[in-house]
Amino acid sequence: MLIAGVIAYVLAQLALGLWMARRVRSQEDFLLAGRNIGYVLATFTIFATWFGAETCIGAAGQIAEHGLGGGSADPFGYAICLLLMGVLFAAALWRRGIATIADLMRQRYSPAVERVTALLVAPTSFLWAGAQIRAFGQVLAASTGMNIEVAIALAAGTVVAYASAGGLMAGVVTDLVQGIALVIGLGLLGWAVVDAAGGLGPALASVAPERLSFGSSATSLVETLDAWAIPIFGSLAAQELIVRVLACRSPTIARRSTLLGGGLYLLIGLIPVLVGLVGVGLVGPLDHPEQILPAVASRLLGPVAYILFIGALISAILSTVDGALLAVSSVVARNLVEPMRPGMSDRQRLQVSRLCTLVFGVLAYLVGRAADGVHDLVEDASGFTGGGLVVVFTFALWSRFGGPKSALAALFVGLVLWLLGRYLGLTPAPFLTSMAAALVVYVAVALLERRGAARRHVPSDMF
Repeated sequence: MLIAGVIAYVLAQLALGLWMARRVRSQEDFLLAGRNIGYVLATFTIFATWFGAETCIGAAGQIAEHGLGGGSADPFGYAICLLLMGVLFAAALWRRGIATIADLMRQRYSPAVERVTALLVAPTSFLWAGAQIRAFGQVLAASTGMNIEVAIALAAGTVVAYASAGGLMAGVVTDLVQGIALVIGLGLLGWAVVDAAGGLGPALASVAPERLSFGSSATSLVETLDAWAIPIFGSLAAQELIVRVLACRSPTIARRSTLLGGGLYLLIGLIPVLVGLVGVGLVGPLDHPEQILPAVASRLLGPVAYILFIGALISAILSTVDGALLAVSSVVARNLVEPMRPGMSDRQRLQVSRLCTLVFGVLAYLVGRAADGVHDLVEDASGFTGGGLVVVFTFALWSRFGGPKSALAALFVGLVLWLLGRYLGLTPAPFLTSMAAALVVYVAVALLERRGAARRHVPSDMF
């Protein structure tokens, strides 16, 4: 019954996405849903796209293993990221009239900065998609006994089909359905956990005090700050988020919907936090911490409620996968392929966007198959661009200080230092180090550019 229900739900999402594909007439429809989404669709697509496998499976597992300190990224860090986007960036971004973050870099700096940005952003999106596809397999394997390879292929095939056909227009409508399913399914689980513990107070009272701290004796302050910086700043310039801001009908809708989506994200995201804190006491130790959420649901929920819960997890995963695939296809098609073929018609540009979605869907499937876990993939995706991108993004949107050379230098330094810190362990805070160094380099090169320009404009009779 459960497997049949899961397959029926997935096929319903596929049918809805393909039905919406009929309304895609141009590349703007495909990439930005015609720039015409209102409050409800915008709020739910921002919430559902951000609320992925790491928020459910990854965060609950990390908190089960490490206490609240394991939840610095989800839901708290990513919620702050959404709220920060709403307060400071959403309306200003919308007014730029762009389609991708790389468009902003071309508009503000140069085509070279545009191309480098596209090359940096693309891997983060399909790594993120790969993490969600991997989580889909884990959810179905743990809850239904379905072969994990079959489950991963089902997830990838479904999303690639409707995302490549309907683009963002299909994505925002399926996100609405998936967002509602998320609220219902996780709401039922939260209610069941509180009821089993005899109330919210007794549930929290059963948690050891040291598990309620965001810090850890094994983690330095610098490492803790770095763990918070990755979701807050590393995802601020994410194309998945930016494209949904740009697709809104007005700057006011963009700003308010991002804030509403962030608030809803934090509220529903507290449910996996609760399960991670008290779940081990309800079901006992597990072989793998990331199985805590489905294990608690299987123990506490009845058959119908459990099916709704599994639908919620699938919704979280599918909505994030389609957002990530559309993000990578948009920057590659628009900012890498199209400049090489400037004479393409709008229909040809649309075909290129669909082809890119298909290609990166296959790559995400391969990444999902090869990955060992969800949490590390998501961390790599959030931090891959290094701290340089958020520095350059902020200057691009809010200042005329600095030019192409300063932007390229900051992007390069940020990426290199993050890679060295992340994979060679040269610093305990790779993201913060890369962001600080990128800021210093950006300002230094910009000052040198300004001094050079001033010298070139000094009248010759002064010497």
